[in-house]
Amino acid sequence: MPIPKQHLSTPPFPLLVTGVAGVTGYNAFQYFSQLFPGQIIGTRRRDNWPLSGEGIVGCDMHNRNDLVRLAKEHDFQSVVYCEGTCKLKPCELNPDLAYRVNVQGVETLMKVLGSNVSRLIFVSIDLVFSGEPSGGGYREEDTTDPVTIYGKTMVEAESLVLSESTRACVLRISLPMGISFNGHAGAIDWIQSRFKKNKPATLYYDEVRTPQYTDCLNRLFHYLLTHEITGLFHSGGPRRLSLYEIAQIVNRIGNYHPEHLIGCPRSEAGPVPPRAGDVSLDSTKLTSVLGYSPFSPWPYDDCLVPTNREWHRNRPENEPRSPEQLAAVLYNNPLVSK
Repeated sequence: MPIPKQHLSTPPFPLLVTGVAGVTGYNAFQYFSQLFPGQIIGTRRRDNWPLSGEGIVGCDMHNRNDLVRLAKEHDFQSVVYCEGTCKLKPCELNPDLAYRVNVQGVETLMKVLGSNVSRLIFVSIDLVFSGEPSGGGYREEDTTDPVTIYGKTMVEAESLVLSESTRACVLRISLPMGISFNGHAGAIDWIQSRFKKNKPATLYYDEVRTPQYTDCLNRLFHYLLTHEITGLFHSGGPRRLSLYEIAQIVNRIGNYHPEHLIGCPRSEAGPVPPRAGDVSLDSTKLTSVLGYSPFSPWPYDDCLVPTNREWHRNRPENEPRSPEQLAAVLYNNPLVSK
């Protein structure tokens, strides 16, 4: 179950949430802004001007002058760092951009904010692993071996944060399941956008992840900002799902046409970008430190989990299915009281 409300107290303010264009950062910013209005600043890249609103600031993390001005204005005491470019193909085609955003961004933040920040949460990813030949269930002590430029830059960023700050907590997450500001930034977003347009979506049978609701991630961030827990932790959900199974869930619960879902093994994918295999995470260490599991399974109900490759074609009469139902149980965790 998600972290109970009674365990949550007030974080050090002001709080900086970076990367609010992404699913993790956007949901974290919304969560903290609703609880503590006026205390939260969220950043997006300067060229992403459509993303605006109270507390959202255009700031390129790798631009030292931008960050210095922002830090002088707000004197941040804590940070949830979600900045990064995670689009696999663009990273492969432009490694310099991937390095600038994923590594130089956090490097600049560490230099500018330094010891002024009492708590820093850095969000990394399961794709620091290849999924071969371990077959998933990765623990923190396992050797990283990413197959993508994105994963390689995140390994470097993790190392930088852990070596430069004794107050940092690095969380390797999987696929964050929640809304995005533009409806295109997340896994559910992309899959659903294909089905909405009556276009095919091709997903892999053998790329396996451990997704988690952003509702649960927000509670976890909140807890970690108010407790002296540092180091590296795996933060994957308790349910292992292939990308194909995730698409099956979206297809059926959203009541989209089953013919639009196509599955294939990674071996039939093109060479760019390379695909990881089973990169499921073992979050036992985090659960042990907290004293309970911070994550509900995604999806929350076992009845929503595929049992075979044709599962999405089976449509029970009494099962609620619609885009609205999808939003209610896949973007949001019904087990978390708002």
